[in-house]
Amino acid sequence: MPRRRRLRRRSAPSSASASPARANGRGNPKSPQELSIDGETAESRQYTADIPQLSNLEVWFQRPKDIVRKLQSGDLDLGIVGFDTVSEYGQANEDLVIVHDALEYGACRLSLAIPREGIFENINSLDELAQMPKWTEDRPLRVVTAFTHLGPKFLKEKGLKHVTFSSADGALESYPAMGIADAIVDLVSSGTTLRENNLKEIEGGVVLQSQAVLVASRTSLHTRMGVLEITHEMLERLEAHLRATGEILVTANMRGNSAEEVAERVLSQTSLSGLQGPTVSPVFCRRNGKVTVDYYAINICVPQQLLYKSIQQLRSIGGSGVLVSKLTYIFDEETPRWRKLLTQLGL
Repeated sequence: MPRRRRLRRRSAPSSASASPARANGRGNPKSPQELSIDGETAESRQYTADIPQLSNLEVWFQRPKDIVRKLQSGDLDLGIVGFDTVSEYGQANEDLVIVHDALEYGACRLSLAIPREGIFENINSLDELAQMPKWTEDRPLRVVTAFTHLGPKFLKEKGLKHVTFSSADGALESYPAMGIADAIVDLVSSGTTLRENNLKEIEGGVVLQSQAVLVASRTSLHTRMGVLEITHEMLERLEAHLRATGEILVTANMRGNSAEEVAERVLSQTSLSGLQGPTVSPVFCRRNGKVTVDYYAINICVPQQLLYKSIQQLRSIGGSGVLVSKLTYIFDEETPRWRKLLTQLGL
């Protein structure tokens, strides 16, 4: 019997991994239900789960950095993890392949922050920070960060010469106030924590933008039976679910002389164009013993924020009996990300 693929996840910050399709992640990932891949666990405290629709895949919940390390060691095949974590711990490892680069959650940025007051009060850009005469070989700019690869690499590329780094994992915002550091390099989402600790970001100080990504082991994709196929299905499901997010299906009945005439009326309204256009179908009923067509059914995908406007426009052209359905998936033509992955793999 072939070994099952593993996919790992955990709560917050979360990780997901899969083997023989194995995956892991960082950020504030959505639940399997939110990703529209139903997961099952016997206990909420367990670190494993199953995805019933993918019978040859096992989910593991792991720490973000362990996901990347296990992908590199071959213990995992797939991972759902923050791009910042892949960049920090993967360090451009060619065996790591980004399968999906925008899972649309866990969005944040890795950024340099300095105090708002004191000697930094009038410093608002990275260039101004670098030009401060205070920084010398004997008294360098002291930066604390958990990103000991990305942080030094970024400031070196920006030309800051007199900088020293120290490593820390938590509550970095307190270090400048304690006099332990002059600046921090840390993940920022809303910036509230920085403001509450009297810190500020500066122009040119963003190291990278990050969100959850699906990453795979190139070796596993090439050599492990079934990994490429499961990766394809996961990618298709994720793409289709993300495309359906915020879209709803509106169905209505409308009197008309023909499907074409009804379609003309529908397409005259700005909110009723659908994905490619409306689907118009005859509604058959019996009248005086004969089957006839008095109405046509209209099916249209519309953005959720335009729902009420769409209903108003349908009513204005004779629509009635409006039904609204939430969409789980919108499968389109084969995703460009899949074709890109095959190209990266030389397949």
